[in-house]
Amino acid sequence: MPATDATLLANIDARTKLVGSNKMEILLFSLGTRETFGINVFKVREVSQTPTITKTPNMPFGVEGVLSLRGNIIPIISLARFIGANDPAKKYETMIVTEFNKSTQAFLVDSVDRIIRVDWDKVRSPDNMMSGSAATAGEVASASGMNLITAITELEDGKLVSILDVEQILASVVGEPRLPELPTAQLEADQYVFFVDDSVVARKEITGVLEKMRIKFQQASNGREAWERLQALANRHQGDAAPLHDTLKTILVDAEMPEMDGYVLTRLIKSDHRFNGIPVVMHSSLSSNANRAMGSSVGVDAYVAKFDPAVLAETLIPFLQR
Repeated sequence: MPATDATLLANIDARTKLVGSNKMEILLFSLGTRETFGINVFKVREVSQTPTITKTPNMPFGVEGVLSLRGNIIPIISLARFIGANDPAKKYETMIVTEFNKSTQAFLVDSVDRIIRVDWDKVRSPDNMMSGSAATAGEVASASGMNLITAITELEDGKLVSILDVEQILASVVGEPRLPELPTAQLEADQYVFFVDDSVVARKEITGVLEKMRIKFQQASNGREAWERLQALANRHQGDAAPLHDTLKTILVDAEMPEMDGYVLTRLIKSDHRFNGIPVVMHSSLSSNANRAMGSSVGVDAYVAKFDPAVLAETLIPFLQR
């Protein structure tokens, strides 16, 4: 490994200063193929050598086993198996321990390179990249039957970095949560919620909650698209007798998204008087106190960690019934 985890992850608290700057930091790693992959540093707890893994029966696809980490049993997931590049004879000696969606797990990788800082507007959805980039993403996506690439960015030397949708990978391992009984929102026919999330699995989960609560909604898949759609809604509403907040009851935003992150999006919403009175709820897999503080600093009205349907519903109800 080119650098120790202490070197790679030193002073991570200082990275909270990136909030509102539309920048992110990505840990680059390899799975032993030609591609370079990345993961948001805020999801990374540590990087270390892979210890002995305990095999368990009836493991889900991609899970190599479990290990005890500081008293907790965590699953060890082979990313190479998900992209169809797993070599049974190869030993992946490096693991990235991550924390997101209120869970801890480790991903086996071939090697870890370095941390880079990029502008979110240089991080694009695979659909928005040129054909060569889309082809690269398609190769990775086809191996497991899922679209595993949530975003792509480009290094200074022109090399592409594929940012994996680790939320979707984790969901495939642990299974999608069953929706509990949820309160029904008493909204008027023209009232709705707007939400944005770049993860396919997250959009599916949010949609399920809103439909079960009988809430109409509009959605977007990245921050820039969301801001453009919100501005269009506000422009169409100008001149109406009733303010926009009478119909658009709540805006639900993800934190990390291609092209514009949720912190910049929230700041734009909160600085535009047309959205006065419309609460913004941040719904993120990044659930640390630092991330909550980052959300507060740009004015979010509530912060909900993914993915707990009951907590999301309980958070939304007071805003919907205001």
